[in-house]
Amino acid sequence: MSVDSLLDDIQELNLSYLLLAQKLLREDPVTAMFRLKLSPQTADLVAELSPKQLVQLSRTRQLLCRMVLDDAEQLARLTQGQREQGLGQIHAALLMSAVAPVGVSAG
Repeated sequence: MSVDSLLDDIQELNLSYLLLAQKLLREDPVTAMFRLKLSPQTADLVAELSPKQLVQLSRTRQLLCRMVLDDAEQLARLTQGQREQGLGQIHAALLMSAVAPVGVSAG
């Protein structure tokens, strides 16, 4: 896979993420901030971006979204455990809810 192809994929993912974030923020800001791990200030900025600004921001060479489960042990527990389907989803939600938004301390 070429570098240009990977950068195109990143741009596409970024734009999809930003469009989803805007939709969630407009429908239910409080839940969206919780699910996206955004501060109120960042949420307001993302919600107010114009289509042109969304496209410009999506063209960055870095992913705008990040893996919330960056603790390998937590990720292993979620992917290797033998849980019933419903319990696995609840467990994942509990683990991810404990992660603070970027720039906000958890305690």
